Amino acid sequence: MLLDEQAAYYHAIAPEYYDHYLDLPGGEELTAALEAFRPAGSVLELACGRGAWTSQLLRHAADITAVDASPEMLAIAATRAGSERVRFTQADLFSWEPDRRYDVVFFGFWLSHVPPGRFEPFWALVADCLKPHGRVFFADDAYRTPDELVEGPSSPVIRRQLNDGTSYRLVKVPHQPADLQEQLRRIGWHITVTPTAGPFYWGAGSRS
Repeated sequence: MLLDEQAAYYHAIAPEYYDHYLDLPGGEELTAALEAFRPAGSVLELACGRGAWTSQLLRHAADITAVDASPEMLAIAATRAGSERVRFTQADLFSWEPDRRYDVVFFGFWLSHVPPGRFEPFWALVADCLKPHGRVFFADDAYRTPDELVEGPSSPVIRRQLNDGTSYRLVKVPHQPADLQEQLRRIGWHITVTPTAGPFYWGAGSRS
């Protein structure tokens, strides 16, 4: 199953994640946008990975619940965070249910890994996680290398390799900011999606 293979990829890539990092333009715009957003109060971070965003969230958050399916990623994130204000939870986001509501829901580089058929259920989950008048912030990119497109550019399925050559299929939907903003509007969200100078974009807003 594709989503099982995607989860296995993130289990396996945890120790070598930054070996595959691409230094693309526009990343600094994302951090500046999140700083301007000021994610205050109780924050939920979905798909926290190795905790690259968690420390920035801690600049404003009273407390953070960080969820990820990979125990390997969570172990690294917990070491990096070094704060009792962060609660780490291992769970599959396609079946997880929140045990409370939050002032802010944040996810970095996760939305593009949600299959098109699960887009609306995922946003229903985000709604269930928010307090009344709660806010959302996300960051992502539409970048896919030509050699990843094993099923062609029209498919959301790509293939990536580890350092040892093991390959995995995973989802990578190349959302375009204007189209994504309109798609969210149609399902009841008022979110402005802003592109950067590079392949990145961020979204910020709330329920309509």
